[in-house]
Amino acid sequence: MTRVYMNRWFSVAYHYINMIRNNPDGEPFEFYGTHPDINHMSLLAADHAGTEPAVFGLEYVEFCVDFCKRNSIDIFIPRLHMEEISRYVHLFDEIGTKVMVCRDIQLLDSMIEKDKFYEALADKNLVSIPDYRVVNTAAEFKRAYEELTAAGHKVCFKPTKSEGGMGFRIINNERNPLRELYGYVTLSTTFKQAYETLSSTDRFDSLMVMELLEGIEYSIDCVATAEGELLTAIPRRKSTGRTYLLEETPELLDIANRIAKALRIPYAFNIQVRYSHGVPKLLEINPRMSGGLYITCLSGVNMPYLAVQALQGKAIAPPVPRFGIQAGYVEQPLIMK
Repeated sequence: MTRVYMNRWFSVAYHYINMIRNNPDGEPFEFYGTHPDINHMSLLAADHAGTEPAVFGLEYVEFCVDFCKRNSIDIFIPRLHMEEISRYVHLFDEIGTKVMVCRDIQLLDSMIEKDKFYEALADKNLVSIPDYRVVNTAAEFKRAYEELTAAGHKVCFKPTKSEGGMGFRIINNERNPLRELYGYVTLSTTFKQAYETLSSTDRFDSLMVMELLEGIEYSIDCVATAEGELLTAIPRRKSTGRTYLLEETPELLDIANRIAKALRIPYAFNIQVRYSHGVPKLLEINPRMSGGLYITCLSGVNMPYLAVQALQGKAIAPPVPRFGIQAGYVEQPLIMK
């Protein structure tokens, strides 16, 4: 029986645990999960659940090491504080726990801070990068906005270090605040509103001011070996609402292959791109299973289990995914107790 631990994951961990558990080889697994909220949905599929302490840095890593040691964990699939866990991964090696994390600290740190990652990729000819500026003051924000609009771009901004859509805003000077009060919550703000808010402090955490990409968005879910050799890449096209299309797009598969060969990211990772005037441009790369991976697995490829096999060092034949699948998702009630 292989024991797997997942720390503070999103609620989609429910799906990934069940996919690994219901693997086609019948390999038995036992799952452990921790989260600050013991009632979090990510823990629902776990066989054993625990509460995480409010600690950070090395202290948090030591909590995870102790948890793995006490529960004889074979495989640790982290989400929270991946960079700290990678920095001290030798502590897990010492107790015999395999960790699904990129061990290239410099690469991992750069993927987490988007501006550093764009800088690292600038001369590698792997994928087009959006036009952007990094700013820390209101004056720099104003200058960046003016330069990008002069270049013909619509403009958005987001923190250099954030997860998902946190802090993302679109600059739209045609907003009607009264009409928006009666509508849905919007991600838009005017330049004036953003500038006035940022002017309230002398200096703020780094923001990326960048061209707004308005074309079709894709998530390319990937799995590679421990050495970073790509086993599979499946583009998932984001459509309207909750609709997705698993699409065999040679241009995107080529991007995935180039990135895999150049960066050697191990195990599960996700490349997000969005088209602008027919050109796919990089949004970000997440060095973990993506939030929508369970939809990609409708291709017939059990990607969470594939990543586990890669971590175990097993010989894996590259799978053959089914493309052309249109899919979506709906809420399903689950009894927790």
